[in-house]
Amino acid sequence: MPGPSPRVFRFRPRFRGLAWSAVGVGGALGTVTVVTLGSALLPLTTGALGVVLGAAYLMSPAWKLEVVVDDEALEVRSPRGVRFRLPWGEVVKVVASPSTRTCFVDGGTPEKSLLVPGDGAPAPYDIADKPALFEAILAHVDKEKVQEVATLR
Repeated sequence: MPGPSPRVFRFRPRFRGLAWSAVGVGGALGTVTVVTLGSALLPLTTGALGVVLGAAYLMSPAWKLEVVVDDEALEVRSPRGVRFRLPWGEVVKVVASPSTRTCFVDGGTPEKSLLVPGDGAPAPYDIADKPALFEAILAHVDKEKVQEVATLR
């Protein structure tokens, strides 16, 4: 009898508000420049740069990554394929902060490790339904490999 289906957790941009602000302020600056100053190059370029950088961040391929958890392994994949698959038995250790719901899964090398960023964690990305991913990881990893800490820094 097959086990439960895998759970999927998508990466998301952590600084969405900042990116949208850059797009909005850049667009407003560009518009005001064209209306009031004609085509003054510096403010027009600055406005366009804000729009381009904010949009590029929001459309980054990193937001297509996803973490897949099943009874056998943790897997990170992109539309191009599997980036890494870490069977639960090969997890070196998990450093977990229950208070912030942050954990670092050490797969032995940086290429096979994952930070699940909770409240205040220093990560450039966010993950959908982080508390459920945190719980799923702790449920699958041998308790002897889990090190609990107050916070991850």
